[in-house]
Amino acid sequence: MNFDFSPEQAQLQNEARRFLEDRCPIAAVRAVLEGEAPFDRGLWTGLADMGFLGAAIPEEFGGLGLGYLELCVIAEELGRALAPAPVSSSIYLAAEFLLTAGDAAQKARWLPRLASGAAIGTFAWTDGKDAAVQAAGGRLTGAKLPVPDGAVADVAVVAAAGSLFLVELAQPGLTRATVQTLDPTRNHARLDFAGVEAEPLGAPGAGAALTRQVLDKAAVLIAFEQVGGAHRALEMGRDQALERMAFGRQIGSFQAIKHMLADMYVEATLARSNAYYGAWALSAGAAELPRAAAAARVSATRAYQLCARNNIQVHGGMGFTWAVDCHLHYRRSNLLATTLGGLAHWEDLLVERLRAEAA
Repeated sequence: MNFDFSPEQAQLQNEARRFLEDRCPIAAVRAVLEGEAPFDRGLWTGLADMGFLGAAIPEEFGGLGLGYLELCVIAEELGRALAPAPVSSSIYLAAEFLLTAGDAAQKARWLPRLASGAAIGTFAWTDGKDAAVQAAGGRLTGAKLPVPDGAVADVAVVAAAGSLFLVELAQPGLTRATVQTLDPTRNHARLDFAGVEAEPLGAPGAGAALTRQVLDKAAVLIAFEQVGGAHRALEMGRDQALERMAFGRQIGSFQAIKHMLADMYVEATLARSNAYYGAWALSAGAAELPRAAAAARVSATRAYQLCARNNIQVHGGMGFTWAVDCHLHYRRSNLLATTLGGLAHWEDLLVERLRAEAA
């Protein structure tokens, strides 16, 4: 397979990079990290105005109807820029659940709002330890923790009792509490449901199958964010190695630094290769998608975490300081490593899926 993006898709990626360099400089990321705002609302509006949020949403629902490959190249640039915006929760997850399992009325109500940025969506998956969510009589009771972008979302897809439910979050009986994470630029919250109204999403009892289907798609998109972040961390380390002088020489001339950067390059390149395979499987609806998604997720997680760690090491003592930007990628790499399930979860899935294919 010799897969690459088309010239039009490469142009879209360049446009996304230019837009994010202008609207999401590192100072904007730090403003969210150090401030009280849960995300950058100006950036969110800009992403919607550019059509990036609706790239893979059909035109009949207010999107551009371009496809998953276009969303992949946008995702890579979002990861590179450390974009403090709820794109993954709203687009990779909530919008995809609606496209996959929503009825006509649910799609018509929510997809145009998600595509335009007028509404933010999320997926409430993991039950709180003290109160698993129960469903009875069209109402939910219990807690979900942690919910990505749960403090700012307008609608949530909630997994409960083996099924999925669509919940409008601005209603009585629902309370939210922000959860502290390693990366405050990506908001998380606890959602408590006390008899909250919910409507079924998809067939009863089909929640697990639908979740696996959507998470495989989201895993490829998250992998592209990780690839973007890994390559940016590699660039930061390379630039530091070329500019920093020690003992009258560039530190990049020292063998230890060379090996460190080489390891980063190899891992980032392997991750890109696996992400491209995942993008092909996603866009083609191929039977290999479950395996390709798991491989992309594992490879991209390892690459981003390695590149973020080594970037700090290349910067030396100042790499550990608040003033230098290395910690921003370290935070994001570790947060994304736990998104949609941790690295061990996806490694186990990859082994299971390889065994199933071999059988």
